[in-house]
Amino acid sequence: MRIGVIMGGISSEREVSLQTGQEMIKHLDRNRYEVIAIVIDQRADLIGQVQQAGIDLALLALHGQYGEDGTVQGALDILGVPYTGSGVLASSLCMNKQLSKMLLKAGGVNTPAGLCWQGMDDYNPQAVAALDFPVIAKPNMGGSSIGIQLVHNEQELLPAVQEASRLDQAILIEPYIRGTELTCSIVDGEVFPIIGIRSVHSEWFDYKAKYETGGAEETVIQLPPHVEQRVRDAALASYRMLQCKVYARVDMILYQDIPYVLEVNTLPGMTANSLLPKSAAAAGLSFTQLLDRIISSSLHERKQEWEMVQYV
Repeated sequence: MRIGVIMGGISSEREVSLQTGQEMIKHLDRNRYEVIAIVIDQRADLIGQVQQAGIDLALLALHGQYGEDGTVQGALDILGVPYTGSGVLASSLCMNKQLSKMLLKAGGVNTPAGLCWQGMDDYNPQAVAALDFPVIAKPNMGGSSIGIQLVHNEQELLPAVQEASRLDQAILIEPYIRGTELTCSIVDGEVFPIIGIRSVHSEWFDYKAKYETGGAEETVIQLPPHVEQRVRDAALASYRMLQCKVYARVDMILYQDIPYVLEVNTLPGMTANSLLPKSAAAAGLSFTQLLDRIISSSLHERKQEWEMVQYV
């Protein structure tokens, strides 16, 4: 099978995407797959490179806008090229944090309440003060903690919001919940062992903690059975409610034994320091086996989707 690992892209997460792509290439079974690296530098690159490569499957290593928001998925659907992970709908929903949080809240899933500003014209420090500091300021669309800041007081608010608005017009302001950071990796509807996260050098799980070696302690966490069940239920409910397919990672904060879902990642990082491979390893799957499972499940999912379209 001819596998094209699509990486790079034009979002703020380009460097993380390149790391994910290289890690995938490193671990793909060369006895099963012919592997081709497809690096995207601009929007116009995708269709031509995919057609020229003649691949049987696109293994998506993209993150952020244009890669994780349904755009690339839609283009590959039109080309008739199967790809890994969720389809257009789930990708678009999960990329939009505010929209996904509204859907989760309506479905009974706990998620931090807050403000959504549609640009700097909505800037209102009094409204933020009503939430009580500290707060988290972040772009509505994006990931890898890029552009996200922990704001302790009103003096820090304006520069944090300006930084977030540089990456996306819509800005979220959420209360900072002082709890235990958790992440739940889901593959084929199966919740892998829950990872607990403790940042070593920072107050929260920021970019450095995520991607620098030794930046955070990330280990399988032991929770009381009833709390673990709540966490698993919240993760699966989020995965299903947002129409995720094949695999995803649900990030949350556990506060007073209640899980609060922060976001759902449809193309979670797969770098050497990433959480999904660690969770899979705790479940007994090597990185190579994890990729095999994602590829097999994705081929099955795309076949079902396309057969449904033909039937309609």
